[in-house]
Amino acid sequence: MKRREITLGLKEALRLVLETIRPLPAEKVSLVASIGRVAARDLYALVDSPSTDVSRKDGYAVSSRDVAHATDAYPARLKLLGSATAGGPRGARITPGTTVRVLTGASVPVGADVIIAEEYAQRSGQDVLIGDPSGSEVNILPRGGDVAKGAHILEPGSRILPAAAGLLAAAGHSVIPVFKNPVTGIIGTGDELVEPGKPLTDGGLYASNVVTLAGWCNKYGMGRRTKIVKDDYDAILDAITEFALETDALITSGGAWTGDRDLVAQVLENLGWKMIFHRIRMGPGKAVGFGTLDGKPVFILPGGPPSNLMGFLQIALPGLLALCGSPNTGLPATNARLAADIVGGNVEWTDLFFGTLKPDEELPLFHPMEKRTRLSSITNATAIAAIPEGSDHLQKGSIITVQLLT
Repeated sequence: MKRREITLGLKEALRLVLETIRPLPAEKVSLVASIGRVAARDLYALVDSPSTDVSRKDGYAVSSRDVAHATDAYPARLKLLGSATAGGPRGARITPGTTVRVLTGASVPVGADVIIAEEYAQRSGQDVLIGDPSGSEVNILPRGGDVAKGAHILEPGSRILPAAAGLLAAAGHSVIPVFKNPVTGIIGTGDELVEPGKPLTDGGLYASNVVTLAGWCNKYGMGRRTKIVKDDYDAILDAITEFALETDALITSGGAWTGDRDLVAQVLENLGWKMIFHRIRMGPGKAVGFGTLDGKPVFILPGGPPSNLMGFLQIALPGLLALCGSPNTGLPATNARLAADIVGGNVEWTDLFFGTLKPDEELPLFHPMEKRTRLSSITNATAIAAIPEGSDHLQKGSIITVQLLT
């Protein structure tokens, strides 16, 4: 029988994934729980921060008129009325010839328009002597100087970083609307698979792919459920049916090709899934598939560890990140210099290479790993390089873009 040609390229497959998937509904979470999540709507400041003019330094609150002509030889002598601290009372009103000692964050007393830093002042009993103040700044953070009420802070699709969460707190927020993170069902198929922790049978393999995929989901804050089933139609059917009801997305690992015991696609077809594609021109990972079942995304991944992981990183992970509402759906990337030639197998395919990045003078060096079929060959990988369609090799010394795994 003539081998079926694979007509779909990697870029086209990824485009179809991202066009198909829409973010999950929004939910409200506490401010701390929102860190790392994606904002679901525009967020504006609810209050001014600070809520009043405050001192930016330890020093003395004065009227600029009282010190305008002060010099080190003839300092201004001001009567000390008291002190003010952060969170405490505003302090006495400043009148001509008076000052109030203020600490950083204290409300600026009424009548003051300058905070003289303490290094420009000297205590003398109940008075304060202030010399030439020209080197001192105003040192006042005005009300709303950090963020003003009504100011736009984040737009939908922004990932909330710790500093942004701090700004949201200052702006009066305590509960944040974010896109729900998906719970992903991961099903490993194969008679040889054994759940980690259980006795290893003769000819058995621990289900390392399932652990790896679950680990990546965990890295991005996604929930996950896992199940290991035999190469049995009814067992696969039961697992997919269960997870289709109880999770937001589904990944199958193994049974993705066309052999006698590769049953995943057959089960999905009989369940009425909408197949978008199955098999794309990329290596490793050509057997990856994608579609929807009852409106939920389903990713079919091959069982070989390098193909399994590459299919997940290039196709499934971007889809899951889109489900989270993330505007950045790919792995982070950087430029690197190629440390050795890499040669592809087919000019019409995207050839992908795991490798490691090593520091160098200008750009890090990408050292490609030899393509092998086992997990141990990619365990130490820190980056991925690609020979794009239309090329069959990349030369040593070339500057390329690599995806980062760490």
